[in-house]
Amino acid sequence: MNTPSSRPGRARTDGSPVRIGALVPLTPPGWVGAGRHLLAGLELAAREVNDTGGIAGRPLELVVRDTAADPQRAAAAVDELAGLGVAALAGEYHSVVARAAAARADALGLPFLCSSAVLDTLTEQPTEWVARLAPAQSHGWGIYADFLLGAGHSRIAVAVQPSVYWASGTRILRDHLTPRGGTVSELDLRALTPAAVCDELAESRASALLLLVGHPEPAVSIVRSVRRDQRLAGITIGAPAGQPEFPEWATLLGGDSAAIPFLRYLPERLGPLGVRVETALCERLAEAPSFVAFEGYDTVTVLAEALRTHGTDRARTAGSWPHVAVEGTRGRIQFTRTPGSGVWQWAWAPVQVVDRDPAHPDRFRILHEG
Repeated sequence: MNTPSSRPGRARTDGSPVRIGALVPLTPPGWVGAGRHLLAGLELAAREVNDTGGIAGRPLELVVRDTAADPQRAAAAVDELAGLGVAALAGEYHSVVARAAAARADALGLPFLCSSAVLDTLTEQPTEWVARLAPAQSHGWGIYADFLLGAGHSRIAVAVQPSVYWASGTRILRDHLTPRGGTVSELDLRALTPAAVCDELAESRASALLLLVGHPEPAVSIVRSVRRDQRLAGITIGAPAGQPEFPEWATLLGGDSAAIPFLRYLPERLGPLGVRVETALCERLAEAPSFVAFEGYDTVTVLAEALRTHGTDRARTAGSWPHVAVEGTRGRIQFTRTPGSGVWQWAWAPVQVVDRDPAHPDRFRILHEG
């Protein structure tokens, strides 16, 4: 699946296309809603690059591959795309998948700008080939932990599935909360049904339950069970990974979708570029764009600038990370090395804790900013 390299009325581009490989979860068990928004942002930016002359007069072309949240499939896609001669890689939403893609990109000497995955350690060893736009998990989830404490929650339960990503999130929360008197208890969903989760919560003194689980299931079933259990009327449900961001969440849960705080990476107010892109993404998606769509747009914008300025040689593109300075939809993007990360990192995208308004579940309330 490739984006069109020409359209009526655009600035003229000639010659062979400059190809960017795009990794996106488009089928289950991948988070399809997130993948659709990510791809919309990538494609919109690619279209605008071609509208303004492409890459030194050559059209920019996205070569899209569906990762379906499968690390092995993603690694194979990186091999394929490298063989097709792409200048760089972009995208991916799922952290475990992005880690597999980053490892292959590093091994092959292929620049990879990761759009959305947040796992701190994308590569086992420091690399010059990989950069990332999304905030590292320790940064964003640390802000979420601050929000919990500020809201009066010191006893936290987490419903968790086996995953490097969820285990990392649990550790980050514990590291932030424990020194300030908080506790984090784990409810292992390998052994507990949603009803059993409610029983465990009723016996505990936790005031908040965090969903460190897949979407839509078992997240939706757990929310429904907790909301309907009279014993748990006062408990707060949270979803730091952002499940409530997408319209599917509200469609599946209705009124139960509201008042579930989650992380998103947007400023309080978008600037002129962000407002323009938001309008275009709304038309493309036929719904309000999530922060993931903006991440996709910013990814191609950054890569296009690097390719225009430094050429399409892969080593030069990778060498450009510390010199990039691009105005993105959510602020000025520059990359640096951050402690604990072996990749080039935008430090940092804006971070908010947001929920859906109980009075209007299609609207969001900003509860906390980092």
